[in-house]
Amino acid sequence: MAEKIFAWLDERLGLEEIYGTVLDRKVPKVNWWFTLGSASLFLAVMQGITGIFLTMYYVPSPDKAYDSIQYIMNGVAFGWLIRGIHHWGASLMVLIVFIHMLRTFFYGAYKYPREITWLTGVLLLLLTLGMGFTGYLLPWNQRAYWATTVGTEIAGTVPFIGDFILKALRGGTDLSAVTLARFFSAHIWLLPLGIVLLISVHMYLVIRLGISNIPSEDE
Repeated sequence: MAEKIFAWLDERLGLEEIYGTVLDRKVPKVNWWFTLGSASLFLAVMQGITGIFLTMYYVPSPDKAYDSIQYIMNGVAFGWLIRGIHHWGASLMVLIVFIHMLRTFFYGAYKYPREITWLTGVLLLLLTLGMGFTGYLLPWNQRAYWATTVGTEIAGTVPFIGDFILKALRGGTDLSAVTLARFFSAHIWLLPLGIVLLISVHMYLVIRLGISNIPSEDE
């Protein structure tokens, strides 16, 4: 029965062709440094899954945000585990993506014909940093409040448009409920949307062009 169902689906969807194109591809002889892209993707998926669970209990309000985090940690079954994975996964993802970009640069994998693959990777690194920055405020404790205050003030030092950036991030001159709402919205909607779109383009290019091999001494 299972074989008949698979044959029926394969005839209409081309499942074997998709499998051969996406997964069953020949790759050059490489080392473990070339697995960092897959590790980054795995961490991104884990962040998305744990983040969805956290939004079921988190309340993006200045008078409820901290209490909702405490409830997740102490009142929700395995809430401490989900938040722990999300918290430490964010730091690990920034580190892995950064090392992945360094590996790509030092191995010359940004050269023709993979320039667009490199550019999408750079944008993904920036969005990953943005996810970490916006997520840091959400617990709404003293450390998150003052760290975001300093971070937004640094963004406000950009010549000519610094004041606009500062007010756009904070939703005013100071951190407030509007700031928390903007950071929460960016953290669960805007930045993830950009990440999903860029990952799709990035993966398409990796599948289409393949991964680069380890350069020789002459290269």
